[in-house]
Amino acid sequence: MSHWKPDPFAHRVGLNPRALPTDASYPASLLPILDPAGFRAAAQEIRGWPGYRQTNLLPLPGLAAALGLRGIWYKDEGSRFGLGSFKALGGAYAVYRVLAAAVKAATGKEPSSAELMAGTHKDIVGAITVATATDGNHGRSVAWGAQLFGCRCIVYVHAEVSEGRCEAIAGYGAEVRRVEGNYDDSVHQAAADAKANGWVVVSDTSYDGYMELPRTVMEGYGLIGIETLDELPAEARPTHLFIQGGVGGLAAATTALLWQKLNGERPQVVVVEPDAADCLFQSAANGKPTKVEGDLDTLMAGLAAGEVSLLAWDILNLGANAFVTVPDEAAISAMRALAEGIGGDPPIVGGESGVGGLAGLFAAASDPKTAQTLSLGPLSCVLIIGSEGDTDPVVYERLVGRSGAEVRTEA
Repeated sequence: MSHWKPDPFAHRVGLNPRALPTDASYPASLLPILDPAGFRAAAQEIRGWPGYRQTNLLPLPGLAAALGLRGIWYKDEGSRFGLGSFKALGGAYAVYRVLAAAVKAATGKEPSSAELMAGTHKDIVGAITVATATDGNHGRSVAWGAQLFGCRCIVYVHAEVSEGRCEAIAGYGAEVRRVEGNYDDSVHQAAADAKANGWVVVSDTSYDGYMELPRTVMEGYGLIGIETLDELPAEARPTHLFIQGGVGGLAAATTALLWQKLNGERPQVVVVEPDAADCLFQSAANGKPTKVEGDLDTLMAGLAAGEVSLLAWDILNLGANAFVTVPDEAAISAMRALAEGIGGDPPIVGGESGVGGLAGLFAAASDPKTAQTLSLGPLSCVLIIGSEGDTDPVVYERLVGRSGAEVRTEA
């Protein structure tokens, strides 16, 4: 495999004319959305949860050489709290904040997560129901958090969410309700039912009138960037971040965290989406949040969003340098390359939505014109956030040709 090269993929690339220079400081206008104190508080709380450990940050020199780059670093979120994805950091943390606020309102004192897990305030917490909509991973995190801290949970899924993902959510004690239509339809149904029943919506996407908890979710995601910078050698500081889009929460949180920590030395940020669900690409092209209609049919189900998170958009509008869209075939290629281990790299299990950033890098690096547009070359060091493992083992094995367990055995 030492002579491996990615297939060229049809793709679109759009530069963001509103992006601030990479040597610009984090804008004061963005501090009300995500600030260092919020990231620190989330990191401190989550690091105290049972089962916490830093996920692996892996150098991929073989893949970098094959793509003509100085380096690639892959942050593998597949082992996060046993849930299989980065979402464990956001949804569960937001559930904790909801319950802690309710206890404080009733008792005058905010409890720690350890107190909630011990059942100290189960009379208060047990009366609360949290609800959310999901493509799979966020719902699993909210359900896990509800089980961990002791409240009821209802999760809405849309027509394209696999049964395997529904079963995984239900395994944490949540009630799963399927909604006709796409992800955005499930978001609206969850919000309507929650309003009618007095439940608390814990969503990872913000919209008019709903901002606080999506901000909290993104604060939880910031731990990924904190860990990355803790592990990354100084000489390997990334020149580029290729990161998958969806509603934009992970991309915005990682962009903001790196911007705050690295200040005038932050990487160029390239946001990658499926070509069938490109709300961030369209928003960038139009200079404002833009809804994408249709069934949003993509193999990368976790990125199948037609509406951007407004808070995330505010950050990406100034912090993302470019937006790229790719076909599903690019994600499959990225999954297989990771599983194979190019040029002696360790085999990695990357799920179809979790490899979005890498799929975008494949498309960009294999096209000389796009590589030039994005300043990709032999001096480039690229950071990739592998945001999920085989969260649906059946789908993973079908696409890669062997199971995630088999790939991990080879590692």
